[in-house]
Amino acid sequence: MAGQGGGWDPRIYERYKTYRDRPALDLMLRIPQDLKPLHIWDLGCGAGEHAALLKRRHPAARVHGLDSSPEMLAEARARPDEVEWVLGDISTFAPEWPPDLIFTNAALQWLPDHAALYPRLADALAPGGVFACQVPMTFESPWHAAMRETAADGPWAARLAGVRGVIRLQTAETYYDWLAPMCSDVDVWSTVYLHVLQGSDPVVDWMRGTGLRPYLHALEGQQEEAAFLDAYRVRLARLFPPRADGVTLLPFPRMFIVARR
Repeated sequence: MAGQGGGWDPRIYERYKTYRDRPALDLMLRIPQDLKPLHIWDLGCGAGEHAALLKRRHPAARVHGLDSSPEMLAEARARPDEVEWVLGDISTFAPEWPPDLIFTNAALQWLPDHAALYPRLADALAPGGVFACQVPMTFESPWHAAMRETAADGPWAARLAGVRGVIRLQTAETYYDWLAPMCSDVDVWSTVYLHVLQGSDPVVDWMRGTGLRPYLHALEGQQEEAAFLDAYRVRLARLFPPRADGVTLLPFPRMFIVARR
């Protein structure tokens, strides 16, 4: 899903498709089996693979995929599945009909004010509807901290001072407290996925498809971008020293929520 900054490059984002898909599929498995949705929204649908899968899983449903990236939606519209693709912002999401399922995978971490956003999305559901959400818990991760340190330490610091990346998530108990007053059942859990990455620069490669995007978009030209990435690599080298087997292990924590009205 598009966050702050420039356009998404679906080719970079898809490079680690298996790792990016797994949390979404794990989330789908926890959607209640008795749910028979007629209206489904995938918020932050990206290139559309999960909205398409939801359509195949619920063929009688009217499925919508919403994203703020024209590049991602161009990929989605090339799919054969009968899904309505919508260019829009989750922060102003206002469906014509109450959804029976709101599904959102790795999108809400870009948006502020979760205290208002999460209850608003749950409140939009039809009675008995389900809000299913997955968000990366990466704000506190060492590689995100190193990215922010790099942004604040260099000739680009003034330009990058106003860049907004992913936000710091609240505790699981806080999300429960926000959703419980309007939902009959709230399930919150977290999982750490250990990604086994190949190549000489895999963490930067991973981040170019997600967290680095807003920073790179704000830099001035390829020369400054190269200097910024070189400075970031120096910090990452201390966090991810070479392993004897040649791979880089990236422990990636994610929070999941399934709440039913």
